This record gives sequence, C-alpha cells and structure tokens, in this order.
Amino acid sequence: MAVGVFDLFSVGIGPSSSHTVGPMRAAAVFAGELKDAGVLDSVASLRVDLYGSLAATGRGHGTMTATLLGLEGYHPELILPEEVEERLATIAESGVLNLAGASGGGVELPYAVEDMVLHPLTVLPRHTNGMKFAVADAEGNTVHEATFFSVGGGFIVREGEEDAARQELEESKKELPLPFRTAAELLGRCASKGLGISDIMFINERASRSEEEIREGLLHIWSVMEACVETSLKREGVLPGGLRVRRRAPDWLERLLKEDKDRNDPKYWQEWVNLVALAVNEENASGGRVVTAPTNGAAGIIPAVLYYALNYAPGMDQASQQDRDDVVVKFLLAAGAVGVLYKEQASISGAEVGCQGEVGSASSMAAAGLAEVMGGSPGQVENAAEIAMEHNLGLTCDPIGGLVQIPCIERNAIAAAKAINAAKMALWGDGTHRVSLDEVIVTMRETGKDMSDKYKETAMGGLAVNVVEC
Repeated sequence: MAVGVFDLFSVGIGPSSSHTVGPMRAAAVFAGELKDAGVLDSVASLRVDLYGSLAATGRGHGTMTATLLGLEGYHPELILPEEVEERLATIAESGVLNLAGASGGGVELPYAVEDMVLHPLTVLPRHTNGMKFAVADAEGNTVHEATFFSVGGGFIVREGEEDAARQELEESKKELPLPFRTAAELLGRCASKGLGISDIMFINERASRSEEEIREGLLHIWSVMEACVETSLKREGVLPGGLRVRRRAPDWLERLLKEDKDRNDPKYWQEWVNLVALAVNEENASGGRVVTAPTNGAAGIIPAVLYYALNYAPGMDQASQQDRDDVVVKFLLAAGAVGVLYKEQASISGAEVGCQGEVGSASSMAAAGLAEVMGGSPGQVENAAEIAMEHNLGLTCDPIGGLVQIPCIERNAIAAAKAINAAKMALWGDGTHRVSLDEVIVTMRETGKDMSDKYKETAMGGLAVNVVEC
C-alpha cells in the first residue's frame, strides 16, 4: 500500500524502530507463516542470522530480544511493556522459546539470544539491516526459510519480493485521489485545489479510512505520545544497558513546576519542549511503549513540537478541546505528508543514511506540522520543512555502546528546538526561498550514500569509539 500517516506514526516498543520494531515484525511474520502453513509440528530446530548493523549494534538496540518475541508471535504494536518483561524473563530463565505460541498452539524449542548467529561485517545487497530465519525438521531438512530487511521506521521488506512490493506500491498510489512523490508535486496539488498540505494528506487517507477513523486514529497516536511522557516522568534511576545514564526528566519536571507553577510562563517554553523530548526518549531507551515518529530514535521530536503547538501557539490558551483536537489532527497530517516525501525520495533509516535520516526527517516533519497549524501557506510549510532538514544534513549515527541513549536522547531535544525555529523563520517569510525541500531531500540521500559506514548505526565511529563506555 502507498505510505500513509499511520505507517509513519505507529505504536511500538523501544529502543529502535529499525533494530527492534522491524525485526520483531519480521520474526512475527515468519512465525505466522509457519502456523498458517501447518508445519509447526515438524519443526525441530531454528536458526536466526543477523547481518550488518543489526548484528553490530543489535545488543544495545534490543534486536535479539525483540526477535525472540516476534518468533513467539508477538507484534510490536500490540505487546505491552509488562508482557515484554515477563516473556523475556521466562525465556532467559528456561532457555526455551515458544515458537508461534503467543496465541496458543506453538512449539517449544531450546533457543535463546546466545544462539543467534551474528555477521556484523557482512552486509546483504538490499540493506544493511538484514536477517534470515530458517527452521528444520528432526532430520535436518529445511522446512521453511525467509530473509527480511528492516529498512527504517519499522518498515520491513522481504527478499525476493522487492520488485513486487514496489509495483504494489505504485499501483496503490494510483488509487489515491491526490498522489504525490515530491514536494513540487505536493505544492502543485495544493495550488490546483486551493488546499493546505494537511488537507491533501487527509483526502488521500480517506481512500482507505473514514473521516472518523482517521481522526480517532490520529488522536489515539497523540494519546499514546502523552502516555509515554507521563510514564517516563514517573520513572527514576538509570537507564538499562551499562552506560549508567541517569534519567533526567523527573528531576526537570520537579524544578519546572517550582519555577513555572502555572505552566504558562512563555519564557519557559523551551524547557517544557526539552522535557517532553527527553521524557519520550528516556522511555524509548528503556524499551517502553512509544510512537515511531517516524523512527524510535527520533520519537521525541514530534511530541515535543506538538506540545509547543498546543501550549504556546497564538490563541491556544483560549482553545476548546475540539480546537485542540483539530490542531493535533492537522499537525500530524502535515507532518505525515512531509514524511512521505522522505520515504519516497530518500530514507528514514539511520543504518542507511545516518541520523540525518532519523532526527533530520523528524525535525523536518515537525517543522512542517507546526507551520501548518500556525496558519502557514503551503509554501511556508514546505520552507519550514526544508530549513529544518538543511541544518541536519550530515548528521551521523554513532551511539555509544550501540545504545539509543548518547547522543540520541539530547539530540531529540535539540532537533525539536530546531523545528520550532525553522517554522518561525518560514512564517516570517512569504514562502519563496532559494533551496527547495526536494533538493534538500536528494542531498540528504546522496550524503548518506557518501557517508562512511562507521557513522551509520554501527557503533564503529564517532562518539561510539572516542568515548569510554565505563
């Protein structure tokens, strides 16, 4: 299907969309195929091979444990954090995996994280995030096997079906009332119809959902974002993984409530934005429930900027709940439209193009959303998205210890502020500007191709090698 807003904003678990959500989703698909084919009873052994970035930073990103959960039949958008902890503890203690058994009828196999075969220096042709699954019977005969690629944002592609998937994508676009692949095409649609960017996205979403479903779905996405912040603010201590990174969000909240008692002093807007971004990404780093927006590593940017829109945009202090809901829907639709451009023309995978594809894309999407709800014209919204990405070009992905913590958590707060400034700069202009969003997206893609692999989510360069972990 054509990429839509609910593909870009999906509920999952941390800490990584490409390394956690994608592998869990792929493993769950594989497990489901075994069940649907009726071959589970003949399965006697399992082999899982992880390649490239999945193998290089998989431990810090929760790839192995997410894959185990997927093989049991759990899906990232449905599983709850407490279920994650319970099942992983059981597998670790017993050394037994219940293959395809999440909903009953599975097969128990002796299998654990240590049994996975890692190939950190081997990159499969399609994408650096490759994974292979194979099961055999008691005689060693292969019963079923499949290779998947986690291409960013939780999206997966199956080996051998790339062309078919591409063709299906193109065919599904023909069913959209107002399809677009580039920002130029999107602006052209806006001009010909006299509509805003969020309106174009809304019309396309109506091709597969009712207006009520779209609105309810987007408000649910926002409610999960809010719940993520609330949950994070109740947690204290250090984040898992060994770096001993202290949770800051609860302490920051306590200080903010003392200094900004009514939570409406405009001089504290950036502190509140920082708080939301940090809270979301601390929750993500601990494997909590987050919204992929458009990736987990960048999950805090859009919630933080949307928080700003709802609390500091002109007129919001007098807004009704209906008005606030309208802002949420409009913001996420406009942000989603820009996200489609990055998926169509470049990548949102840190393992493919570096962090410019994750944090940069999210900052660009957030800037577009904010400019839209603050009354920006299509040209101003496109300009806001362009400014935000232009100043994230070349951003590397070099997480210390392969964990989505340093520099990832603070980077979300910085990028949220960039998005807000980009929107404000664009709104002070008339929408005309020298560099187009399309040119910046293509530049991001080409910069990613030129970037050394050690700066693309491998923990083999940058801060990951220059900072002592302990």
